[in-house]
Amino acid sequence: MSALILALVAGAVVGLALGALGGGGSVLAVPALIYLLGFSPASATTAALVIVTATSATALSVHARDGNVAWRTGALFAAAGIAPAFLAGAAAGRLPPAVLTGAFSLVAALAAVRMLHPASSGPPVRVRPAKAVGAGAGLGTVTGFLGVGGGFLAVPALVGVLGLRMKQAVGTSLLVITVNSLAALTARTGTGGDLRWEVVAPFAGAAILGAWDGKRLASKITGPTLQRVFAFVLLGVAALMLVDVFV
Repeated sequence: MSALILALVAGAVVGLALGALGGGGSVLAVPALIYLLGFSPASATTAALVIVTATSATALSVHARDGNVAWRTGALFAAAGIAPAFLAGAAAGRLPPAVLTGAFSLVAALAAVRMLHPASSGPPVRVRPAKAVGAGAGLGTVTGFLGVGGGFLAVPALVGVLGLRMKQAVGTSLLVITVNSLAALTARTGTGGDLRWEVVAPFAGAAILGAWDGKRLASKITGPTLQRVFAFVLLGVAALMLVDVFV
């Protein structure tokens, strides 16, 4: 199968997951780029940032139109992650491939656990600035190192730390992810290896289109069922990557 077809199929799957689940789908982008399209771990995480930025910015515009973005809160949260995302992005290209692959497998496993035990909307909580800054910085670091949007981390943080309702947290997380991804991409300019734009561009385009279909899929299948299926897929991906590191 040609690289173009693989990129289109993989992008569509990532987009479907993003559209249906509202976060976590981008975790599939890095293993798809490595194992299906032959990218190195460093190049894959950089390419994933391109894909995450494009899909997040597109989805952000939709959520903003529906009034589900807390702009001021999201801007403050994102600001805390800009410097960590930039520094982590600059460092990631210099790490051994095994370290990046191993770290990514652990994050994929964490994403699966988050999906099996999702955050729920509760009563408004007292916002603690120090915790908010810490959560924003942590998310920026993960985004910079591993090229994932981190929606599976951002949404629980926005709900539990900043007290946003679930729909607003999902929309606001897209603002945070877009800003952090751009910061990490800026840091990786010239250090991300061969991005192979003939593969990355159709991958990103298919992901954006797939996200729209994902919304329709979510209306036909219950959210918990989708999350459980995707969580087990992520656990399988995490196990595969760990085996690749140690075998």
